[in-house]
Amino acid sequence: MTPRPGTPGVVVVGAGGWGKNHVRNFHGLGALKGICDRDEALLASHAETYPGVKASSDLRTFLDDDDIGAAVVATDAPSHASVALELLRAGKDVLVEKPLSLGSEDASALVQMARAKGRMLMVGHLLLYHPAVIRLKGLIDSGELGEVLYVVCRRLNLGVVRRDENAWWSLAPHDISVANFLLDAEPVAVAAHGGVFLQEGIEDVVFGTLRYPSGRVAHVHVSWLDPHKTRMLTVVGSKKMAVFDDTSPDQKLTIYDKGVEPPPASLRYEEGVRVRTGDIVVPAVRMAEPLRRECEAFLDACRSRVAPLADGVSGLGVVRALEAGARSLREGGREIECATSEGAS
Repeated sequence: MTPRPGTPGVVVVGAGGWGKNHVRNFHGLGALKGICDRDEALLASHAETYPGVKASSDLRTFLDDDDIGAAVVATDAPSHASVALELLRAGKDVLVEKPLSLGSEDASALVQMARAKGRMLMVGHLLLYHPAVIRLKGLIDSGELGEVLYVVCRRLNLGVVRRDENAWWSLAPHDISVANFLLDAEPVAVAAHGGVFLQEGIEDVVFGTLRYPSGRVAHVHVSWLDPHKTRMLTVVGSKKMAVFDDTSPDQKLTIYDKGVEPPPASLRYEEGVRVRTGDIVVPAVRMAEPLRRECEAFLDACRSRVAPLADGVSGLGVVRALEAGARSLREGGREIECATSEGAS
């Protein structure tokens, strides 16, 4: 594919695991110019698949390369901040896989460096580019669901078990980023409980409750020790309810015309609330690979110099919520207040 004018050359740093999907997509968009990974055998394999693309195990090879204007950081999570900072200092636009970092100080430093250098900083909050999530956001903004009361997110599976991060840091960024997006806010406090069963000091399952302004809440359940693969998000509104099920092949989004109406003050207690049940609608959602859309959004931001949806500030907000949840885990589930993210309203 011939890239659009102004499209920067992209190097993917960390080309195994999820990174190989970035390699595939940026090559398909005509933007892939470099591949960087410590695994020489992996580099050789990529070099054979993508001839003409520069491959090196040394990041410095790409820092002063004028053909490389942008980079993807898909290394292990603990190295996200240091690698991204080095690339930003070199004047590259950077897309960092989630989470942006494993601490808010590092995430804030990345946001500040991007601003100082006039560079784009984007975070791989993949689900913000999922067609069903975008459709769900439209339903909320149009008022069809009414006032959003609460959100429930479940991300469960048997594996992949991480060694360098717990289930909260590995899985919850997806759901926190979506909850923040749908609610147009960041949580003010987080309480989390978890269980350690496989490796000392690493939670395999976490139940987190995020409290948002105006009394709204989001419940996040993540686990890599569960018999069922579940990727489900439920939004309960005052008028209707909606479920996003990413494991369903043909019913990604379902709208339920159901609700509960509290009784007027004039009614007696025994008359109670009224439960209303209406139609169930499965809207047609035109699917596209979310990662492809994310990569396209990154290139669009690099060309236009307009911040993307999943920008560094939103990534910092997610890290602050994750950090509060991690502290709550250490302190037995005590609710921890979140700092307000830079640039957030």
